[in-house]
Amino acid sequence: MVSDVPFPSPGPSGAADGDGAGTREGARRSSRWVMHLDMDAFFASVEQLTRPTLRDRPVLVGGTGGRGVVAGASYAARAFGARSAMPMHQARRLVGPGAVVLPPRGTVYRVVSARIFGLVRDAIPVIEMLSFDEAFGEPEELAGASVDEVTEFAERLRRRIRETVGISASVGFGSGKQIAKIASGLAKPDGVMAISPAVELEFLHELPVRKLWGIGPVSGDRLHRLGIETIGDFAAMSDLEVVSVLGATLGPALHRLAQGIDDRPVAERASAKQISAESTFPRDLVELSELRPAIESAAEGAHRRLLSDGRGARTVVLKLKRSDMSVLTRSMTLPAATTELGVLTSAAQRLALDPRSIGPIRLVGVGYSGLTAVQQFSLFGELHDELGDDVSPVVVAEDGVETDVEAGFVAAGSSTESAAPLGGSTDAEVDGSESRWETGADLTHPDHGHGWVQGSGHGVVTVRFETRATGPGRAVTFRADDPDLCRADPRDSLAWPDLPSADPD
Repeated sequence: MVSDVPFPSPGPSGAADGDGAGTREGARRSSRWVMHLDMDAFFASVEQLTRPTLRDRPVLVGGTGGRGVVAGASYAARAFGARSAMPMHQARRLVGPGAVVLPPRGTVYRVVSARIFGLVRDAIPVIEMLSFDEAFGEPEELAGASVDEVTEFAERLRRRIRETVGISASVGFGSGKQIAKIASGLAKPDGVMAISPAVELEFLHELPVRKLWGIGPVSGDRLHRLGIETIGDFAAMSDLEVVSVLGATLGPALHRLAQGIDDRPVAERASAKQISAESTFPRDLVELSELRPAIESAAEGAHRRLLSDGRGARTVVLKLKRSDMSVLTRSMTLPAATTELGVLTSAAQRLALDPRSIGPIRLVGVGYSGLTAVQQFSLFGELHDELGDDVSPVVVAEDGVETDVEAGFVAAGSSTESAAPLGGSTDAEVDGSESRWETGADLTHPDHGHGWVQGSGHGVVTVRFETRATGPGRAVTFRADDPDLCRADPRDSLAWPDLPSADPD
């Protein structure tokens, strides 16, 4: 399936056909073909793969509390308007009572990602990973190939991923990274689009300027105010105009991409040591009540990148740039690595300093470091509790000297959040015994095998026993304190015989 685009329309082979002759267009050749492969609704697709009852259901993956954010949404959920990075409460409201809300399972996503891109590396030895679920490649054997040939290559690769792993991918091809990434987006879901060099520039220039990789909401608004609506409008701007609007560093680079100049190589990426997000404000923040939402927004932005990276973070860093351009950097190390937004945001808020004490603040950033594949998902705020007892916040000066600032520390209250039931209705009541079984948790039973918590409350827990290999399973209700229910390795839901056992704690 290929999405509708203003120009050109997809040809019979998945190529962008500018002259109406699909066979002639399929024969067009390019000296360089860059591929962008993007898994379709990856987080939700993995949940539906390992929990077959959820196939074709509106699945939302992400935080389930008041500050929860959607990390991934199935296409059935997207049909209601839900999308990634949306507040979870808004997505649940859009989808309605049929929404299935699940916490992320980073361990499972990482294993599936490794298997998928292992298959990709068999076909393309050098790939440039962008996140858990997308990467660039430049197959050497496709240099000088036709559109039909690269489309056939993509279909073979997609078919192998589907048959081996069980989920779908969309693929875009073009003469550079920019065109390839745009093409894969237009090919979604579950499609291929190869843009012929003969129509590449016209194809690019007809697209909205926000389609240009690197043009975000702020840059897009600036260009919109100047009447720049398409990539072609942007490409027609003078160099001086581009620099004045987007700056001397970013502006010229984006301008070249808009003109179809993209010779960036595909190269392996080193693992990031820190993942962060920051914002500069048009007006300095002078009250703690203004700083709090700024920290929350930065924490959420960094969290989205953390989920895409696939690792957990143990250290949270808060960066505050004051109006005199001096920078305060404060950090806190958690008892265990995590990807939970509530835990990470709470830690960042605990590092806040009152602007009335330190001076007006012009920039706020939140970063996550100590990145590791080993994650501990806290259960109903237990890490929040540990933060208050075991961790002492520090300010790290620009020269690296650490200074104790306990006297100036402003604590942020933390809240305990319960998991949402399967249907997305009111949260289950949680007492001491039921807090063991949050919705979405993996567990095992000696008679029924591997399953996951569908919901709990009032002293009982309902478990759906199924894995990737079983097909839709049956739901069984137990007492919440049933001794036969034990936590399980989430990776067992994949039911891959060659998957090694989890390392012992």
